[in-house]
Amino acid sequence: MRQSLPSALARLTRVARPRSRSGARPHVIYLAIGFPPAAKSSAYRLRETANQFAALDWDVTVVTICEEAWEREYGLDHSLSAGVDPRIRVVELPLARKDLETDIRNFSEARSLRPREWIEQQRKRDLTVFPEPVFGGWRFALEKAVLRIHREHPADLLVASCAPYVNLAPTWRLWEEHRVPYVVDFRDGWSLDVITGEAAFPEKSPAGRWEKKVLEQAGAIWCVNDPIARFYQERYPSVADRVRVVRNGFDEDGVPTVEHRVDPEAGLTFGYLGSINFSPVLLDEVLTGWRMARRDDPLIARSTFEVRGHIGAGALREANAHMELLRAAEPDGVVFGGPVAKADVAGTYARWDALVLMLVGGAYVTSGKVYEYAASGLPVMSAHEVDHDAARVLAGHPLWTGAVGLEPVRLAESFREAGKLAVGATEADRAAARAHAHRYTRGAQLRPAVRAATELAAAPNPSTEAVATGGGRS
Repeated sequence: MRQSLPSALARLTRVARPRSRSGARPHVIYLAIGFPPAAKSSAYRLRETANQFAALDWDVTVVTICEEAWEREYGLDHSLSAGVDPRIRVVELPLARKDLETDIRNFSEARSLRPREWIEQQRKRDLTVFPEPVFGGWRFALEKAVLRIHREHPADLLVASCAPYVNLAPTWRLWEEHRVPYVVDFRDGWSLDVITGEAAFPEKSPAGRWEKKVLEQAGAIWCVNDPIARFYQERYPSVADRVRVVRNGFDEDGVPTVEHRVDPEAGLTFGYLGSINFSPVLLDEVLTGWRMARRDDPLIARSTFEVRGHIGAGALREANAHMELLRAAEPDGVVFGGPVAKADVAGTYARWDALVLMLVGGAYVTSGKVYEYAASGLPVMSAHEVDHDAARVLAGHPLWTGAVGLEPVRLAESFREAGKLAVGATEADRAAARAHAHRYTRGAQLRPAVRAATELAAAPNPSTEAVATGGGRS
């Protein structure tokens, strides 16, 4: 049920069902910017989290931003919305990234004449409201929305999914004024640069002070993998026992279930599915490895490499260095097919014979797609650093070629190995690959965490003595 803020609030009702502290059916406000139909990789996790609360008979109010905002960015995928529990209320706020506006008729004179300076000034204004560029300026609109929702239909719990980290501002405001317990779903973490593994900002910086005070009062802090969780446990020892690993996982309707048949004489189809948010350098290394494999291996030479997903946002959507590389590789059997709707994911995997897992980062990055890849029953070749958390997920997978780094010559070897696995794999091998990934179903990952979060609403209000106040409304 997708509504604007006024209409959503007008229709909120209570029904006599399982009780919260207030005696009514428990109500969770879920700050989930990127909720379906936003074509964002985070949308799967957001949808499943909301669905899990609804399955436990909670009233769920999702707060996100308007569809027009997503049309500016990666776009919309309405097939994602089909899997949202119909009892969930979705409140859309009229917020959007001004920097992604492409209609020059909406540009100010300053932006038209000095676009770079305009962006810089916009970033500075955002940071004066909340210490996060691009999204910081949304703080007061989010606070106002959350307080109004709570006033009309009191919340027993708030869950804030980050990024954007400005979601922490309304989380704190509701805690300050009404002591509503909350969970922070950090996913990748704020003060951690998951690419470098270094701290993104000092503890005494504005962002550091915000993070510290919000985490100190959080009922639970969710992270997507063990390295990120350890980072937060070490950075904030006082909350270490509240830090929990809640992996992304895969949706069972997103993997093929039909018997896979390979025609080596016609050639194989290698596939990549996911947002292309890694550097052009990484893509170039993979394409170079692909060309080397085609030169030396007759099977790969008559095969194709299909790349699917979102490339760029706003004015740079499919108009960037990545696209130039892909177009240049077309004579080498490389095809770019654009994004894939959620409803078509399983069918896309069913057409492919082997998967190419291109990922940025290292030990602190997992990626949501690795679970889907692992569960597909197809051979998986890795194109990422050797010390990568995705390698921990794939360890023991019977159809994985292993992590060999990003040197083209090593990647060429992996392409050849994946081709051999695709031709030689039996249905028993594919079944073993699916079984390896079974523990990573998205529901299995989120269900225990959501159940534990619901217990916060039934607990007595925490002591207010330790509440940090510095910078709360500055």
